[in-house]
Amino acid sequence: MTQAEQVLVLWDIDRTLLYVGDIDRQVYREAFAEVVGRPAEHLPARGTGVTMPLAIRALLLDNGVSEDDVPELLPRMVDLVPQRLAAHTNDLREHGVLMPGAVEALRSVHERPDYVPTIATGNLKPNALLKLAAFDLGGYVDAEIGGYASDDQHRPALVGIAQKRAQAKHGTIFTRATTVIVGDSLEDVRTGLEGGAAVVAVASGKTSAEALRDAGADLVLDSLEDVQSLIEAIGQVTLQCAQAERGT
Repeated sequence: MTQAEQVLVLWDIDRTLLYVGDIDRQVYREAFAEVVGRPAEHLPARGTGVTMPLAIRALLLDNGVSEDDVPELLPRMVDLVPQRLAAHTNDLREHGVLMPGAVEALRSVHERPDYVPTIATGNLKPNALLKLAAFDLGGYVDAEIGGYASDDQHRPALVGIAQKRAQAKHGTIFTRATTVIVGDSLEDVRTGLEGGAAVVAVASGKTSAEALRDAGADLVLDSLEDVQSLIEAIGQVTLQCAQAERGT
């Protein structure tokens, strides 16, 4: 990789940078009760990394909503969930926690002139921005060029969306050799493999380092606490992908 080449760094949010506990699940409860008119007995699994529209669809079906009613109710819940999360802004600040090393890792990536940091997340964009703002993290990423569940419920598609937005802003074509996802879940790994990005996985969520490695992550870190290891990992996986593209 030449010095002039830029690297698009796609940060996952939940359990990679921060953890908001059961607040997301409480938001699902409230939105379901408001839209469907009764309490939800079954909630989405924690820490899967699945996009919010797919999680909401599963929430509806798992709680006895007819498949025929999903096309009407799903968009209403997708619209309502950000409103309900906004009502919990104080809870995000009071009960949410930053993952170890997250701020220094974000700062170090942001300070490198050859890195373009943004977001690739299963969150809807309003939810992602609320979470970042609650922890004063917004200044470390260019959220406008990110990929969100609001853009596409198929998470691997978010890589291409972010690449195109970054290209439009920076005039650089970003490929697998110059795009890296940093995330904690199997969905983050799948997003990179299928979407066109190298994957630096962080075993900070519910998925073990071994499982992340077995799923195809290019490199796995135990946490973000060793910033130098993160920077080296990004450089290593982009170099490996560049060599693979050249067939060397």
